Amino acid sequence: MTSATALRPGLRGWRNAIMAAFALGGVSLSTWGPRLPTLRADLGVTDAVIGAVLAGVTVGSITGLLLASPLLTRFGARRAMLGVLLLVAAGIALVGFAAGTLHAVAPTVLGFVAVGLGIGALDVMINVEGAAVEAAAERTLMPLMHAAWSAGAILGAALGAACAALEVPPATQFAGEAVAIAVLAVVTVRFVPASEHGPAQEDRPSAAERIRGWARGWTDWRLLLIGAVMLGVELGEGSANNWLTLAVRDGHRQPDATAALFFVAFAAGETTARVLGGPLVDRLGRVRTIRITTALGAVGLVLFILGGAPWIVLVGVLLWAVGVSMGFPLGMSAAAESGYGAAAESGADAAARVSVVASIGYLANLAGPPVVGLLSQGFGLLNALWLVVLLLALGFAAAGALRPRSA
Repeated sequence: MTSATALRPGLRGWRNAIMAAFALGGVSLSTWGPRLPTLRADLGVTDAVIGAVLAGVTVGSITGLLLASPLLTRFGARRAMLGVLLLVAAGIALVGFAAGTLHAVAPTVLGFVAVGLGIGALDVMINVEGAAVEAAAERTLMPLMHAAWSAGAILGAALGAACAALEVPPATQFAGEAVAIAVLAVVTVRFVPASEHGPAQEDRPSAAERIRGWARGWTDWRLLLIGAVMLGVELGEGSANNWLTLAVRDGHRQPDATAALFFVAFAAGETTARVLGGPLVDRLGRVRTIRITTALGAVGLVLFILGGAPWIVLVGVLLWAVGVSMGFPLGMSAAAESGYGAAAESGADAAARVSVVASIGYLANLAGPPVVGLLSQGFGLLNALWLVVLLLALGFAAAGALRPRSA
């Protein structure tokens, strides 16, 4: 076992810092979900307006994906991560103050845009850093890091639910969480190496060159095939987040409480698979792991769609969770590798490559569930999930793109 593989103290601190940043991202993204009824009441708006307000997160996230690469190049990982985490904290505080105190829609939207921008940029940065930690440690760590994001999301949702039960005003809750995120960010980034990702100042590419390099990434077939894997698993995860409880309640005629427990089983199954997935990837490789998990996910969805007995539906939910657990972390890890395809030949850096596949994943996670909802109007919710089965099969077929390539 090499010293890198043994995770020397400095490397261990770096790994733990990136895992903490993943967890902070998960906490941040789940902050407002349990408080939406209160936010809607504070703003005095309808569900349709709340949907439009939340679109600010999507707009900000896409912008953050595009800005991550130049921010990493200009400031390095340590300062760039600290900056975007502080932006997330400020955005969360602004949402609580604008909605709970000012009762104003416009600054609330601005707060959501700031949160989305910070989280979108952070997502690229921590995946680039996570891939660098993997390379230094000579073992697969990305699934475990993404498990930290899932655990953070569960913690954030639990905190929100507790504050709602205790009738803590969103402005108070969000201000407290913003302070905690800012303090933890300052502590966390101290363990991230201060080296720059990009070249020396005089050798850095111009903004136009960076944009052209990012655009060329969309002509790299390997990146697009990795994106195909991301498309299936992220649509599967987003559909579970949005439709699983309704499908259990309406499609399988289970009570609301039971439907909620099925969603808990999905979240627990996905997190557990990510925690245990690293050694499996080291043994089987990315390609075989993705093929096994996407196949299990497709089988699970078939059981979920067709199953009658509750235990069959539950088995389907757990296999569905396993099926979508590994595609995003392994896809990000593969995209961050250098030395292949058009992206490497054109000098595009790891952040630009990660941004391309992350954009596809975000699109599937955010835009896919409304497509499932649209299909459900004509075919029923359970039958609409056959689309996810089809795209998981596409991910199975495209899994070879995740095979490591050397320069």
